[in-house]
Amino acid sequence: MLDIGCGNHSPSKTLGLFPKCEYYGLDLNKDYAYNEDDIKALKQFYEKDLTKLEFDDVPDNFFDFIMMAHIIEHLHNGDKVVELLSKKLKKGGYIYIEYPGQKSVTLPSKPGTLNFYDDATHVRIYSVDELNAFMSKIGFKVMSSGTRRSLFYILAFPFNIISYKIRGKKNVGPLYWDLMGFAEYVFAKKDH
Repeated sequence: MLDIGCGNHSPSKTLGLFPKCEYYGLDLNKDYAYNEDDIKALKQFYEKDLTKLEFDDVPDNFFDFIMMAHIIEHLHNGDKVVELLSKKLKKGGYIYIEYPGQKSVTLPSKPGTLNFYDDATHVRIYSVDELNAFMSKIGFKVMSSGTRRSLFYILAFPFNIISYKIRGKKNVGPLYWDLMGFAEYVFAKKDH
């Protein structure tokens, strides 16, 4: 697995769920919410600025799965990044892309991002139709796409709000994502 934008303890969390996974990370640096367990979980880390489109040291036709969650909206050239990274997948490999959907521009503002514009580093809004067409154009079969919602997180919402209040946490925006349909996704398989 190649995780693009692998901060927030993603390496250790992923291996906690999938202990046999070989986890490779690609990010601007390792300083984004990492600890010793995250460093141990990494098979390899690629320190990259995605906007520079320099991925030659990342092996081609190597990965079974690429995860790109909440990254593409930060890139002016996100489509080119996806196209170049798709060469790193084996034929039959999968890619999952998640991002703030078009609906997010109509949602209320909340600390921690609920409205697309809450995050000043967001630069481009994508649509499911746009990404589906693009993925097909670069040799992928879209397996599923749409608004990303988790029934578990929707049902857990009241408990999470109470927990945040008790702990004094202020960045509540992501707690509303599933409830309000903040994120969209595309899950696709590489055909060739």
